[in-house]
Amino acid sequence: MSTDERQLVESAIEDLFASHPPADTPEKEFWGAQFDAGLAWVQHPEGFGGLGVGPRWQAEVDRRINEAGGSTRNRYLNVLGIGMGAGTIMAHGTPAHQERFLRPMFAMEEIWCQLFSEPGAGSDLAALATTAKKDGDTWIVNGQKVWTTLGHLAKWGLLVTRTDPDVPKHAGLTYFIVDMEAPGVDVRPLYQITGEAEFNEVYFTDTPVDDDMRLGEVGQGWAVSMTTLMNERVAIGGNVSPRGSGSIAHAVEAWQKMHGEDGDAGLRDQLTAYWVESEAMRLTAIRAKEAAQKGTPGPEGSTAKLQWADLNKAITSFTIDLLGPEGMTYPGGYEFTRPEQTANRESSAHKAYLRARANSIEGGTSEVMKNILGERVLGLPGEPRVDKNVPWREVPRS
Repeated sequence: MSTDERQLVESAIEDLFASHPPADTPEKEFWGAQFDAGLAWVQHPEGFGGLGVGPRWQAEVDRRINEAGGSTRNRYLNVLGIGMGAGTIMAHGTPAHQERFLRPMFAMEEIWCQLFSEPGAGSDLAALATTAKKDGDTWIVNGQKVWTTLGHLAKWGLLVTRTDPDVPKHAGLTYFIVDMEAPGVDVRPLYQITGEAEFNEVYFTDTPVDDDMRLGEVGQGWAVSMTTLMNERVAIGGNVSPRGSGSIAHAVEAWQKMHGEDGDAGLRDQLTAYWVESEAMRLTAIRAKEAAQKGTPGPEGSTAKLQWADLNKAITSFTIDLLGPEGMTYPGGYEFTRPEQTANRESSAHKAYLRARANSIEGGTSEVMKNILGERVLGLPGEPRVDKNVPWREVPRS
């Protein structure tokens, strides 16, 4: 590690803590100051939330903030922006985009959502049908998106559209930043088995989007989307939580409550194995984040996402089993609510179990993750694609 980089980061942390003590400064004010100090995304250039140092230093910054009584929960509460949108804007946006959007994103002044999946284009994102047609310096958007996390709270959305139906599906896409308060945007809740409507479906009816809100060139939306998706997999699978927290904490609590010191040895061994797996995954996530580069991460992020989905579902199921008959209840009830921030997915063992069912779907299904790893990491032959060179307009769709 560079001594110069260490000194630069240490000096920035000391100055930030001196002017804005983490434990005593209101969260949004602290996050804004953190951005100004270059400690939001340390790998970004100065003036855009960074110091121009290696991304491995971000884990050290966040650790120091948490130890000083501050909070890094904005990375979770606005994960669609901070974890996915920021890297996309840095890689494909203009300086004007970077100047306008990054600071309010990090300071939680503006929430972001992702507008990719559609009823007829989930895992096959390139099959999407939402259109954007040019009208002078404006694009007119029509279509439907689905599974939009926090769309009801978002000010801005990351939107992929079809701008040319007469070329193969990957070539006809264009990517925009859309104002979720613009005319013609209709956000409707999708109620989940947890009782919450964390997800939404979003309809666009003649929604205007200025051309200066486009990320990347016209027709290059697939490449921009890949930047977002690779960042998404790192953000989901590479989330670094405190040791022993999350789903494994519920499992340990259930063991102590229902079994204690005299519990079944086999169950205790299984709990220990899950704890070890959780810690191994946490440490791997730390290494992955430290090794990540700005812009588009590699396909290795799919490894963490795939492992996290499988392990989280296994641990939450095991926890419900530990609870015995109590595990068949749902103490919080199923009253429909629309969360005012990112839903607390692990507020109870029961809720964590129900919410975990989505882990192998959101952020790319586990089947898609395996295809990515097989083709792009292991170099295995890809699956046959009969529509690869066919104009999108001619591809049969359901």
